[in-house]
Amino acid sequence: TFKDRMLTERDPHQLIEGIVIAAFAIEAHLAFIYIRGEFALGYERLEQAVTDAYAQGFLGKNILGSGFDLDVVIHRGAGAYICGEETALLESLEGERGMPRIRPPFPAIEGLYARPTVVNNVETLSTLPHIIAMGGAKYAELGVGKSTGTRIFSLSGHVNRPGNYEVELGTTFRELIEAPDLGGGVPNGREVKFLIPGGASSQWLTGDHLDVPLDMDVVQQEYGVMLGSGAVMVFDDTTNPALVAWRLAKFFAHESCGKCTPCREGTGWIEKVLYRISHGLGRPEDLDLLVDVGDGISPGVVNAPFTQTTICPLGPSAVSAIASLDKYFRDEVIAMCRVSTTAGVPA
Repeated sequence: TFKDRMLTERDPHQLIEGIVIAAFAIEAHLAFIYIRGEFALGYERLEQAVTDAYAQGFLGKNILGSGFDLDVVIHRGAGAYICGEETALLESLEGERGMPRIRPPFPAIEGLYARPTVVNNVETLSTLPHIIAMGGAKYAELGVGKSTGTRIFSLSGHVNRPGNYEVELGTTFRELIEAPDLGGGVPNGREVKFLIPGGASSQWLTGDHLDVPLDMDVVQQEYGVMLGSGAVMVFDDTTNPALVAWRLAKFFAHESCGKCTPCREGTGWIEKVLYRISHGLGRPEDLDLLVDVGDGISPGVVNAPFTQTTICPLGPSAVSAIASLDKYFRDEVIAMCRVSTTAGVPA
């Protein structure tokens, strides 16, 4: 994610310190940093930081005289989105195609090279030094309910000040988007039509949900969405939601690894139908067709309870936009289809 890229480029030693803490806690003696191949600057800085850490005795044998040994290996990926899924990442580390594994066994039992493995992301590990410095109880005073501490949210879209912002959990979407020292509001005084709260794989919220707190339990249990990677995308009242859904569908169709038939076939079908709708070629029955295809990929994403027919969540993630269109913009999408020609891209 973009925030992980920022953390890697700007403070790689913070990440290394977090890795040492985590490894010490679980008595691991070998750690791998998996970084996207496109992040050339992050890779260079990480490589130098690891070299410096070895030189200063923060990595290697008998770290700071503690008797604890830890080696760190940096591995560059090839850019596949699917390798963000932990078991696909492990496959890639082993030199295989980045495809998810069937679980169980889970990585904590049988992970990299069939050894017990813990997989965490950059932000989680980078937070550990601060928790240790503050003390767990003090850190837990930040946030709200079970969502304690802070998180970095990557704010993009129709905001005056896009960027990465670290805020306490419990802060509202309105504060994140409108505060002068955060998002700074929507350009030209326009209204928020909808937002994607947790990256491309998340279902959407509308402008009526701006006062919902950034609380993982609240957004999931009360609104059926997730904060996910913390990538908050904001769209104003000039936005065509079907066009946004098509761009997301195009991404997921491209990134599907092809291992699971529902995802491999369904994501391409979704992309074609959403292209038709968003480019003025839709048919009134197209939204129901999308719901039906989405239900075939992952029953319950559109109409709960959710079940999964694919090994990893990429397939269900591709259905999130359909569920949101059906829930919040059904009338708009159907009206869009009714005024368009009946000719279009074959589904």
